[in-house]
Amino acid sequence: MNLDQKTNFQFGILYFAHLLVMVDGKVDSREKAALHEIKLKENIPDWIFDDFEEIISTQTEQQIFKKGIEMLNLCSEEEKLNAFVHLYQLTEADDNIHRKEMRFLLYSLKATKVDFDDVELKAKAVKAFALKHSGKKPKEGKLKFLR
Repeated sequence: MNLDQKTNFQFGILYFAHLLVMVDGKVDSREKAALHEIKLKENIPDWIFDDFEEIISTQTEQQIFKKGIEMLNLCSEEEKLNAFVHLYQLTEADDNIHRKEMRFLLYSLKATKVDFDDVELKAKAVKAFALKHSGKKPKEGKLKFLR
């Protein structure tokens, strides 16, 4: 991945993650922690995060969404899939999947031509791998769907 692609990927994730955590009107501390984890896992430098925060402060939700689509559509199929795996995991961060979060995720997948089944499959594989190597037991039955 060249520098431009990496930057597009990192900005794309940040734009969508921002919209996703804001869609239900509440930003939970677990969602903030999940955003920070995305930043660490994807090695997003502070300057990109700072630029991102400055950009979103002057943009409408629709402008942020459009920019996120543009950024991710410049990425490879694998990068887009990885971005949506992060977003899928972010929807689960507060143990509740709000209906608006799911709609946003599905609409975003359609706009970037990424298949939901591929995202779900890879997200489960990533989670299983992480659990296997952490020694922790999986949470059982805590995930709730909200209207």
